[in-house]
Amino acid sequence: MQILGEMIIGGTAVKGTVDAIYSVAAETGKRLEPAFGCGDANHVEEACHLADAAFDSYRALPDDVRAGFLEAIGRNILDLGDTLIERVMLESGLPRPRLEGERMRTVNQLRLFASLLRKGRWNDAVLDDALPERAPPRPALARRRIGLGPVAVFGASNFPLAFSVAGGDTASALAAGCPVVVKAHPAHLGTSELVGKAIAKAAADTNMPEGVFSLLIGGIEIGQQLVSHPAICAAGFTGSRQGGLALVKLAQERKVPIPVYAEMSSINPTFLLPAALKARGAAIAAGFAGSLTLGTGQFCTNPGLVIALAGPELDAFLAIASAEVAGKSPGIMLTQGICAAYGRGLGRLREAAGVEEVATGQPATTGSQAGAALFRADASTFLANPVLEQENFGPSSLVVVCRDKAELLAVAGHVEGQLTATLHIEAEDHDLARALMPVLERKAGRILFNDFPTGVEVCDAMVHGGPYPATSDSRTTSVGTAAIERFLRPVCYQNMPDSLLPPVLQQANPLGIWRLRNGDPVKA
Repeated sequence: MQILGEMIIGGTAVKGTVDAIYSVAAETGKRLEPAFGCGDANHVEEACHLADAAFDSYRALPDDVRAGFLEAIGRNILDLGDTLIERVMLESGLPRPRLEGERMRTVNQLRLFASLLRKGRWNDAVLDDALPERAPPRPALARRRIGLGPVAVFGASNFPLAFSVAGGDTASALAAGCPVVVKAHPAHLGTSELVGKAIAKAAADTNMPEGVFSLLIGGIEIGQQLVSHPAICAAGFTGSRQGGLALVKLAQERKVPIPVYAEMSSINPTFLLPAALKARGAAIAAGFAGSLTLGTGQFCTNPGLVIALAGPELDAFLAIASAEVAGKSPGIMLTQGICAAYGRGLGRLREAAGVEEVATGQPATTGSQAGAALFRADASTFLANPVLEQENFGPSSLVVVCRDKAELLAVAGHVEGQLTATLHIEAEDHDLARALMPVLERKAGRILFNDFPTGVEVCDAMVHGGPYPATSDSRTTSVGTAAIERFLRPVCYQNMPDSLLPPVLQQANPLGIWRLRNGDPVKA
């Protein structure tokens, strides 16, 4: 498939009419052809109008038909073959093995949501039979969930496939019965067009309504117009805290406010408890350094904060971790802007009073590269300086040294909301772990033991979310089947004739799914 510099509006390829922008090669900064014309307010209006017109017919389709659409998207993405992988490599600077794995993650999460649709449990079907003899009588009540309406999705920089045009936000919204309008990330314009056309082809091949998917290209103003449009009922965003909060503010100022599910910033604290350090300090240090520098530190679950008790075991850990970090080669950053921001973050850490740089990775040889760095500070310094809590997106981490358990618990209680929190423990650490758990449950969406936070499994149990500022809504996840819940709302039907009820609630249970009836799960 050839990249032509086009947007997609309701299944039709369209050239933008405003300005001309280009992707650039992440490694060299060289401009990549072709030029992409940006959309304008009329393009936003048309895409949103078509999405609104498609909503009722799309959400009314049988679950297995929408599932087939999702599976067709996955097949089309795979059919793009090396054309897709080579373009993403150019635009992101990420290596082929990482991107081939990310492509399969993207396809597999589409398949996962297709499976969820076919099982029917996403409907959350509940029936309470009438109790006419009760005083007062109870009417017959039935409940299911339906899609919110058209959803705006913003492509992410660090996962150009799995969190972008056909990523988790798009897959879960389409599964929920919601048409999607995507704003392409400006760093991945060619990738976005290729994947967008794969979705459009799947929509045409499976006879989806015309407005089920659109792809827009443009700057900040296009995103603002999209979230402000009255047809848009929710938005999914992965990116900076500044960008996420701007969208949340805009969405709340609308005549009809809407939810913005924004994943924003996280430093993912890792707690090294004493017995674990004593038993496995060297192995933990090596694993930590690998996790820190994986993907040049450009994961939202990067371990940017380490918390431990002072002592010889921590000293030994720091010595090994420092040697590991010092041996790490620099890596290409996703964009030159991200690379520059990482450099500024290192500067803030180096200038902070009471912070010591204990290790520096091998130096960058080009302006697109970044090297690893490891810093150390005592707990009182960390607690007194808000700068030390700021996410520095890239391969740097701060080790906070605590005098005693009380100070360790104080640091745990002080940190902001996180996507993850990790504990390395042995049996002798269980009492301290128990003391930490109530704090960490309030702070993080996923708590790991004897593992490292980079890597997010796409499955039913996964939570990729957390309290602010990790996300704008701590009740949700952007990964796993529960991600669909962001784009659904409940509807109750009272005394509705059985023949008018949606099939998922009819007495005969024609879909054969599990339902909650009078408080008990049944299929009958």
